[in-house]
Amino acid sequence: MEKFYVACDFGVRTSRIMLGTLHNQTLTVNELRRFKTPVNNEKKALQWHIPEIYRETVLALSEVGAQEVNLAGVSCSSWGADYMLFDRDDTLLTPVYHHADPRTNDTLKAVLAKIPAEAIYDETGVQSRPANTLFQLRAESSRRLKRDHRLLPFADGFNHLLGGDRCVEMSLASTTQLFNPARRAWSSRLISELGWPLEMLPPVVSPGAKLGRLRPDVAKQTGLEDVTVIATCSNELSAALAGLPLGHGKDWAYLRIGGESLMGTEVPTQLISRLTRELGYSNESCLGGATNFHKRTVGLWLFEECRRFWIGQDRELSDDVLLHLATTSPAFECLINLADPRFATPGDMPLKIQAYCRETGQEIPRKPGQIIRCVLESLALEYRKAFQELELLTGSKFTRLYLFGAAENGLLNHFVVNALQVPVILASPEAAAIGNVLVQALALRHIPSLGEAREILRNSIKTQAIIPHPTSWDTAATRMLELTATELTSAN
Repeated sequence: MEKFYVACDFGVRTSRIMLGTLHNQTLTVNELRRFKTPVNNEKKALQWHIPEIYRETVLALSEVGAQEVNLAGVSCSSWGADYMLFDRDDTLLTPVYHHADPRTNDTLKAVLAKIPAEAIYDETGVQSRPANTLFQLRAESSRRLKRDHRLLPFADGFNHLLGGDRCVEMSLASTTQLFNPARRAWSSRLISELGWPLEMLPPVVSPGAKLGRLRPDVAKQTGLEDVTVIATCSNELSAALAGLPLGHGKDWAYLRIGGESLMGTEVPTQLISRLTRELGYSNESCLGGATNFHKRTVGLWLFEECRRFWIGQDRELSDDVLLHLATTSPAFECLINLADPRFATPGDMPLKIQAYCRETGQEIPRKPGQIIRCVLESLALEYRKAFQELELLTGSKFTRLYLFGAAENGLLNHFVVNALQVPVILASPEAAAIGNVLVQALALRHIPSLGEAREILRNSIKTQAIIPHPTSWDTAATRMLELTATELTSAN
């Protein structure tokens, strides 16, 4: 008998509502609705348009109801940091702020003046960033932070709006920088030192907690009955890791490529030390009690900035054209240290790259293809460095890498696999929705165990792997080390 589930995958830019189906030990997901996640920009303040997101979600549920599908469960996942506040009468307090709202410009400095960054990291295992819930709350008024008010991270807030209890799922709680992962509880130390009421933080639940039934008015409007609201992995990254068709063993890492990239792996418990803090690693909870140990690293920022500059010069080149030009350009003609401060700010990025190459005595890239190849090869070497660092910190020898965001840049994919010299498996773009549906099926006992769930994923998802070939990336990596060593010597 078929089982159906809805996964609400809310993203910072784009949100998707997906229908998951479990039938004959096979799991599939299909898109019901996709929309640009709406933001209000009023009086220079950035706020999430919650009523519009809610409307889109209910419309997608109505589509399921119109199909007369016997829907079993619904659950939401989202990014971390942003949150909703509810008053004593369970009314949503507005506005719901966007993490990029300028109100947080000075909050990190204000909090760190009271509690050292080292102490916050030791307590939470999370790197301090202005967008984190901890620092957003510093910008809130005392009127909104009352004992009888309740804070729910974004996805957990939507689970509640759909009818679930006011609870925070552990994977999303662990991103707030208000949660102690070792004790699996809110950090009373941080919250009390900052003068906030601990009561405003609802109970923390594990992935798979059943939160209640779909609200009666939503059930009536959508034609759906007896639907359970479930806290799966509310953190979309944890949901995506749960949606990977993992084989046996823990010898894998992942890389998620975007404007900013993430490199990480799952470990049995938190890794929190002075070294992991200094190297930029964070710890977040995931399915089965494991920890997502990862760091943020550079992404496609330089690629995007080069393209933006050329568009401004009336030289609009599509990604396909740029990648073709890069493919036909000489390999390893020049390399750049992506950590150089000049590459962190917008501007004439091609000129900055040329200046760096001139200063370091390398061939100067003149054409767009040469510049893009330089950027992508340097980026692959940065991922190689992060990959090796992750192996050292975890004591692992990874035999494969799961790559998220792979569809956008095929040339970079091949650079990565050859730079790392391990097989790369392209993760499904629907991994977060797949993980969401998987946990719903486990929670409702439609799948009896996590082991069987992993087997279903391996049988359901067709994977594409890229196998490395012997190349000269070792020589290129040595060149990069020499470049950075020369810069350090010059700086001293």
